[in-house]
Amino acid sequence: MAISDTNLFDFATPVDRKGTWCTQWDYVQDRFGVANLTPFTISDMDFKIAPCIEDALHQRLSHGVLGYSRWQNDEYLGAIEHWFTSQFSTLIDRNMAVYGPSVIYMIAKLINLWSDENDSIVVHTPAYDAFYKTIIGNKRHVVSCPLTKQGSNWHCDMNDLETILAKREVKILLLCSPHNPTGKVWTKQELMTMANLCAKYNVKVISDEIHMDMVWQGEHIPWSQCGQSNWALITSASKSFNIPALTGAYGLIECAKTRADYLQQIKACDGLSSPAVLSLVATIAAYQHGAPWLKALKNYLYGNLNFVAEKLNSAFPELQYTVPESTYLAWIDLNALKLDDIKLQEQLVNHEKVAIMPGFTYGNEGNGFLRLNIGCPRSKVEIGVQAIINAINALK
Repeated sequence: MAISDTNLFDFATPVDRKGTWCTQWDYVQDRFGVANLTPFTISDMDFKIAPCIEDALHQRLSHGVLGYSRWQNDEYLGAIEHWFTSQFSTLIDRNMAVYGPSVIYMIAKLINLWSDENDSIVVHTPAYDAFYKTIIGNKRHVVSCPLTKQGSNWHCDMNDLETILAKREVKILLLCSPHNPTGKVWTKQELMTMANLCAKYNVKVISDEIHMDMVWQGEHIPWSQCGQSNWALITSASKSFNIPALTGAYGLIECAKTRADYLQQIKACDGLSSPAVLSLVATIAAYQHGAPWLKALKNYLYGNLNFVAEKLNSAFPELQYTVPESTYLAWIDLNALKLDDIKLQEQLVNHEKVAIMPGFTYGNEGNGFLRLNIGCPRSKVEIGVQAIINAINALK
């Protein structure tokens, strides 16, 4: 990825998020048991929103009325169309579009529409921890299709996947594209193979593409380019433009009946008849005017990832850590050092005073890894990397 336009916006100046009800900073004790840690955890960023979004929100607030609204308007749907065309060279059918309060909420509703209790859902592991919670919370079973690390890349054995998809109890493939936490970017051939296998065994596909804008190597291919029938692509501007607190996500659902059933469920059963209007405003501004800001942000994040690689490999050459293909989540393989994961966490939390996600959070395949959120000023990244180095040296 070429580095350019890094000085158009300020990502280096820290913003104090303490005391703002911030999950990552103010409530770090909930997950790590200790307060006042420097956090590199939940995947939001410590940056201010793009100026175009801030201006749009101010303009809407100055109108002074925040009444009920609709997401099915030309500005919102047009902005989504524009983004897929300009960023992914993909034409979408706006008639497939649906809205929801969050990506995980929408995934949960589709799981309930497309499967029954005790059915099985396939995920590639290690997997985003919310996937496990959502599947199990809805009384379904998680079926793991492990990714294997080959050099610096992650590989899915399609023969193993076919064996899994052929099982009668498997109803849905819950795809993460790009993949969290490994950062894997699925190739067009891999996506087409999965689409063919799911069609062969009548397995429906939910593709979570919330990290679609954060690709460093290769290119993101939306599932809509590959899916055959009974699929849904769910995403949001929240991850790329750091606006998750506004809530709001959207999706493309291929099947007209499923779209109707989904909209009926959220309105009649859950009472969600009106979207968060400021989320619509922010998404429209981001997709219509935010591309320059996002380009500069990605350059800054890529620099952060390279900084992590340089510092870790300098301290521990045996790691041979490489920048992931996507996401601003450094997925760090420490297995070569043969450390105890629990003792490493104790060292990081109790002595280095940092909160960094342990790999086992994402399943057994995550043992020996750390997931470091580098969506923050370089000065904070330096603290996190030095803490990892110090903790490792203490254990060695």
